[in-house]
Amino acid sequence: MRRRLYFLLPDVLSTQQVVDDLLIARIEAPRVHVLARSDVDLQDLPKASVLQATDVVHGAQTGALLGAVAGAIGAILLIAFPPSGLNMQLVTVLTGSLLGALFGVWAASLAGASVANSKLKQFQPWIDQGRLLLMVDVPLHHCERISELVTRRHPQAVSGGTEPTIPAFP
Repeated sequence: MRRRLYFLLPDVLSTQQVVDDLLIARIEAPRVHVLARSDVDLQDLPKASVLQATDVVHGAQTGALLGAVAGAIGAILLIAFPPSGLNMQLVTVLTGSLLGALFGVWAASLAGASVANSKLKQFQPWIDQGRLLLMVDVPLHHCERISELVTRRHPQAVSGGTEPTIPAFP
């Protein structure tokens, strides 16, 4: 299990220095993500992917749930009112739920990809001002050490708190 630490930094140079310190502290490069305004040149900083910058994951989760429920209701209706000549069985509910969940994941993740990540909404005013948001995914037992390292070595870094848990995916 990991936690996501958030830090706000004033510019690309200071963010690069923090990222270098994180790499020296043995934080893997794929666990570090930087989010900034679209007009900020991040140079070689690890840019946040679509999964971190948008609500695609939340959309997929919501879509799977709603799609499965809708598919199950549709299948139950098919069993209750079968088309003439067809004998629907209970496996239809499972199939309908699975197909509904797959469709829900697809449709809702498409919608979520066009919406900014709702968990990052609190940081948006700072990002709009030109600051950079550094997201670091660290193991639970390293949270305090990494937070202390960043704030001690980089006083310009403002801690944005932590996200309780980061699942293995993404």
